[in-house]
Amino acid sequence: MSPLAGYVVVDLSSGIAGAYCTKLLADAGARVIAVEPPEGNPLRRRTISGAALDDGADGALFGFLAGRAHSVVADPRRAADRDLLDRLLAGADAVVWSPGPGTADRPEHAPAVLRDRHPHLVVTTITPFGLDGPWAGRPATEFTLQAWSGGIVGLGRGAPERAPLHIGGDVGEWFAGAHAAAALLTARQRALATGTGELVDLSMLETQILGLSYYPVSFYETSNRPFRTRRRLSRPGVATAADGLIAVGCGTAQQWFDLCVMVGHPEWIEEDPTPAITERTNEKAAEIAAWFAAHKVDEIQELATAFRIPNSPVADGATVTELDQHRARDFFTVQPGGGFVRPGPPFRSRPPLLREPAPAPRLGEHTERYRRAGSPTRAVPADAATAKPLPFQGLRVVDMTTFWAGPSCTHFLAMQGAEVIHVESAQRPDGTRLIAGVPIDEDRWWEKSGIFTGLNTGKRGITVDFREPAGREILRRLVASCDVIVENYTPRVIEQIGLDWDAVRALRPDAVMVRMPGFGLDGPWRDNPAFAYVIEDASGLTARTGYPDQNPVEPYSLGDPNAGVHALVALLLALEHRRRTGEGVLVEAAMVDAALNITAEQVIEYSAYGALLERAGNRGPHAAPQNLYRAAGLDEFGRPDNWIALAVATDEQWAALVDVLGRPAWATDPGLRTAAGRRAHHDAIDDRLAEWFADQEIGAVVARLWDAGIPVAEVLQPHRQAEIPQLRHREFFEPVAHPVNPTARHSTVPARYSAGPGRYHRAHAPLLGQDNHAVLAELGYSTAEVAALERDGVVGGTPRF
Repeated sequence: MSPLAGYVVVDLSSGIAGAYCTKLLADAGARVIAVEPPEGNPLRRRTISGAALDDGADGALFGFLAGRAHSVVADPRRAADRDLLDRLLAGADAVVWSPGPGTADRPEHAPAVLRDRHPHLVVTTITPFGLDGPWAGRPATEFTLQAWSGGIVGLGRGAPERAPLHIGGDVGEWFAGAHAAAALLTARQRALATGTGELVDLSMLETQILGLSYYPVSFYETSNRPFRTRRRLSRPGVATAADGLIAVGCGTAQQWFDLCVMVGHPEWIEEDPTPAITERTNEKAAEIAAWFAAHKVDEIQELATAFRIPNSPVADGATVTELDQHRARDFFTVQPGGGFVRPGPPFRSRPPLLREPAPAPRLGEHTERYRRAGSPTRAVPADAATAKPLPFQGLRVVDMTTFWAGPSCTHFLAMQGAEVIHVESAQRPDGTRLIAGVPIDEDRWWEKSGIFTGLNTGKRGITVDFREPAGREILRRLVASCDVIVENYTPRVIEQIGLDWDAVRALRPDAVMVRMPGFGLDGPWRDNPAFAYVIEDASGLTARTGYPDQNPVEPYSLGDPNAGVHALVALLLALEHRRRTGEGVLVEAAMVDAALNITAEQVIEYSAYGALLERAGNRGPHAAPQNLYRAAGLDEFGRPDNWIALAVATDEQWAALVDVLGRPAWATDPGLRTAAGRRAHHDAIDDRLAEWFADQEIGAVVARLWDAGIPVAEVLQPHRQAEIPQLRHREFFEPVAHPVNPTARHSTVPARYSAGPGRYHRAHAPLLGQDNHAVLAELGYSTAEVAALERDGVVGGTPRF
C-alpha cells in the first residue's frame, strides 16, 4: 500500500511550486483533487518554448505534473460550485494553496478562513514572502526572489567584468514545491498525534535563501567577514573539449595536483603554493583550456574519473537522456498518455514508496463524480490531543552525513524535535568544519565554521573512527538504537564498513535507512565524486545558467540542498510506511535524481516539441523586460557593483514602469505594449533602462518601482539577508550562543507553523566529539571502556590529520 493511500489533498494552487508539491504527494498515494477555474489551470497551456498547442490540448509539462490528479472545475461565481468546494474541503485532510486565478483569489477561500472553517485541515500556503509581514502581497517573480535571497551574487557566479547571473530554469519554483511537500508532511506527522490541522505558511524567499546561498549570515557573524565577495569563473569549470562541453572541478589541493598531472604539467605542483587554488588555476587558464580543446569529452571524463577529479559532461534537454549513468539506470521513461520523455522518480526505495506514472486528467474530468458523491466530513475529534510543538520528538536519528546535502536533511528533523546524533571522526571531521576562513594554527579552528554551525544546531555529536573494528562496533550499537539512519558517503564506504541494508535490517528490522549517493547505488558512475556542481552539470542545471555568448556556468549551490529536501520528503514517506506496516524501508535518494526532477521541463520540451531550452543570461521566458541593471554609487566594498533586478511580467506592469520613467517617447511606443513586442525589442529596452538606472540610488528606486506594483529587487549581498524586514518579522533568523564563537544568527525553516514551535534552535551545533561519553554510555560502554577508546584514537575531540 502506498504510504499516503486514503489521504485527500485539495489543490488550490496554480504555479509550478504547488503542482510539484501535489505531484510528490499523489505519487506517494494521496488522492489529489485539483480545483480549476472554467478556463483551466494556467499550467495546462504552458510551453516555455512557445510551441503551438492544438485547441483544447494540454502542454506536456502539465501532463508530467498532474498525473494521477483528479480535475474538478468550480466557478466561484456560482453558489453550487462554492458549495461543492466546501464539501470537498470538509472531506479532505489537507489543502495546498497559492495566490492565482480561480477560487484561491476569493476572500472566503483565504488560508486563514479555510483553516477557521475547517480546523481539521492542514492548510499549506506557498507565497513569495509569506502571508503576513511588511512584504506580504508584494509583487515578485522567480528572478527577483533570487536577487533578494543573495543567491545571484552569493557564491561568486559569473565573470567579474559582467553582471552577475541568476540560475535559469525556474529552479526556485521547483525547490519551493519540494519544501512545501516536506512542510505538509511534517504537519501531517503532528496531526496524527493531535487529531487537528494547522496553517503552514511557506515563503519562497526563505526556500531560496536555503537553496542558493551557503549559510552566509552564520558565516559572517561567526568570522566577521563575508564568505565570498567577488565573482570568478572556476577553472577548469565548464570547458570546451574537442567535441563538446565537459565540466571538471578542482576544489582541493589533491585535485589540483591530479589536474596538473592530467593536463601534462606535473611541474606546476612544485611552484609557489601560496596562492589559492582558484588563483593558480586562473594563472594557468590558457594552458588548461588548450589541453581540453585537444581532447574529446569521453577521453577527458575517463582520465578525470581515474584521477578521482569530479567531472561530468554538461547535459541539456537534448543530451541528458544519453548520459551513460542515466541510461544504465533506465532513469528516463515515456509519460503515459503523453508520448513524451520524462524523468523517473526523485528517489527509489525498497519497498516502493511511489506509484508508477499515470496520465493527467482532462479539464473537469471528475467534476460530476464529486457533484454526485456524498463527501465524508472530517472533523476535529472531541478528544483531540493537546499541542505537540515538536512533531518529531521521540524520533532518534543517526546522522552519518557531511558537507551540505545530508546535514540539511537531518537538520530539519533536529529543528523539529528529533534526536539527531551527528557522526564524524577525529581523523575526518565533517567537511564544512574546514570552511571556516581561519588559519589552522588558530586555537580550536575546527569549531569556527559558521557553515557547520548553521547546518547542525540542535544535534548531538560523536566521533568514531570506523576504520577500526572497535569503531564499527560502536556504529552497530548506535544503528540498533535508532529509528532512522541517514548517510551520504560514496556507496563503497558503507559497504566496506559492513553497514549495508541487509546489515542494518539485521540490527534493527524496522529501521528507515536513507542513502544519499551522488549518482545512485548502481551504474558506471556509482563511485564517482559528486559535489553539488557536478550534479548540476549532469542534470541540466548548468546548461540553463550563463550568457549565450559564453560557456554556461555552474550554479555551485542547488545540487546539494535540493538533494537534501528530496531525501527529507522520502524519509517522511518512509516513516509513514513504517507507521502503517511496521516494516523498515531503504531509501535511495540519489542527488542527481532529485536534480533531474527539477530540470524536467528541459527534457519534456525537447521530447514533446523538439525545442532545446538554452541559457539567456538574466532574461527569462515569463517577463519582458527582465534583466539586471547597474544603479548609481558604490557597494559596501567600494565597487561600482550595485545591481537591480527587474522583471515586467504583465502589460499592466509595463504601463506602470512607463509612468515611473516619466513616460519618455521611446517607452510609449505602441509596439511595446505587449510582451511579444517588448521581447522583440529587448536589446533596445535594456540600453534605455541601463542608462536610466545608472543615475538612480538603489534603495529609493526599488521603493518607487515596488510601490508601483512592479516586481523588482536589490541584488543583495547574502550576508545582509538578516536585514530584510520581512525576515525579521517572520523571525527566520534566530540568535544562537556558542561556547567558542560569538553569538550568531542562524536560519531556521522556510515555513511558519501555526502549531509551533516558537523557536527552532534549542542548542548550538556540537563541538567535535562533544557527546562521546554520553552517547557511548547510552550504548552500554563503561567509563573505563570509553577511556580505552580515547587512548586508542577510536573516539576523540581533537582533529588527527
